[in-house]
Amino acid sequence: MGLLLFIIAVVLTIITVPIGILYGFTKCVLKFNFRSLVRKTNKYFRLLAISIDQMGNVAMQDLFDDIFIKKNGYKFGNIDETISSVLGKNKRMRTLTALGRAIVIFLNSIDPDHVLNSIEENP
Repeated sequence: MGLLLFIIAVVLTIITVPIGILYGFTKCVLKFNFRSLVRKTNKYFRLLAISIDQMGNVAMQDLFDDIFIKKNGYKFGNIDETISSVLGKNKRMRTLTALGRAIVIFLNSIDPDHVLNSIEENP
């Protein structure tokens, strides 16, 4: 049952997400509101990025637990939490592996203190 639901969700996502983005974009263009278009586009992509990140946290939980954190670290896999949040918690707990620390350095180079700012306390 879980596999069937997964397949349906993927197919529906592939079909409907582009339609939803195009609809929102078109709606803003028709209103001739450039500022609203930029805001809405930014919001769409930010929320989609968070959703994909949360999905990655679940889909990659076993691999990420093994390569990014030590055995006593805070585990990946919470559907309501981003990868960055889990990395931030493990940075704070000092339970990152060398590869985990490298990923944190990379993310923080793009957005200073990204993983610590991404921590979700009780997702």
